[in-house]
Amino acid sequence: MSANAQAVLEHEQVAPTIEVVEGEIAALSPRQLFWRRFRADRVAMVSAIFIVFLIVVAIFAPLVVSVLGLPGPNVQNTNLLDLFGSPTGPTSANPMGVDQLGRDVMSRVIYGARVSLIVGIGGTAIAAFVGTIMGLLAGYFRGWTDTAISRFVDVMLGFPVLVLGLGIGGACGVWGCADVFGHKLIQPGLGTVIFIIALSNFTYITRIVRGQVLSLREKEFVEASRSLGASNSRILFREILPNLLAPLIVYSSLLIPVNILFEAALSFLGVGVQPPTASWGQMIAQATPIFNIAWWWMVFPGAALLLTVLAFNLLGDGLQDALNPKAD
Repeated sequence: MSANAQAVLEHEQVAPTIEVVEGEIAALSPRQLFWRRFRADRVAMVSAIFIVFLIVVAIFAPLVVSVLGLPGPNVQNTNLLDLFGSPTGPTSANPMGVDQLGRDVMSRVIYGARVSLIVGIGGTAIAAFVGTIMGLLAGYFRGWTDTAISRFVDVMLGFPVLVLGLGIGGACGVWGCADVFGHKLIQPGLGTVIFIIALSNFTYITRIVRGQVLSLREKEFVEASRSLGASNSRILFREILPNLLAPLIVYSSLLIPVNILFEAALSFLGVGVQPPTASWGQMIAQATPIFNIAWWWMVFPGAALLLTVLAFNLLGDGLQDALNPKAD
């Protein structure tokens, strides 16, 4: 067989396979590719289902508590305490036992999910918004804008996060802070915790976005838009920002569990969400002195905190793999 004939035969054997593969790739949009990769990750899918379930339970907490036949999270019933005034363990009426005030632990765990999700998702969303804007401005305009924003971020990174949270929580946790025209911008309770989380996390997002923008601003598509007369705002929000969505989604999903743990730590130290609002960290702190006789009071909110943080971390890993352009 001649060399030309052999080359033709090899082309006929290989070409159809290449065409099929190319046709399959060309037929799938980026969204379809993401969903195919994400759906193949069973751990991430289970984590996503758990998070959706937790969000639904948190939104409809009053209905869930009512359907389960549980009392409200702040309903005290001293009749449920033992003869020595100590909490009693799980029963059919109180599946997770009661605390030292006779309040149902399961009801408070369900309502505590609201606090964790609002703080985790809300604080991360605000931090991502502020950090993205500052990172876009610093990376695109450079010069004195980049210098001013970068030095401000460096100063903020110099503060110990927990100490900063304790200071702001202690100063604003009861009466609020930043009085402007008779209205306090930082409200006590959830408002203070969300402000602390946003203030301590926007710096990391700013640095990530700035680094990406410094690279993207030199790409050909940005130069093409600039040569066509596109304004800076259009280039920033129509050309550069869409290319930042994937890393922002991944980093934000990994930042949410960190913020949930941070809220639990602040509540544990007494400067987070204030009583009688149910919070997992606050419940763990209150149960610590009597853990040896009321283990359920700490175990159940601790397990809820563990599962929630683990689910968000596994979901973040799954999103990172699914959004990776180098993945199969």
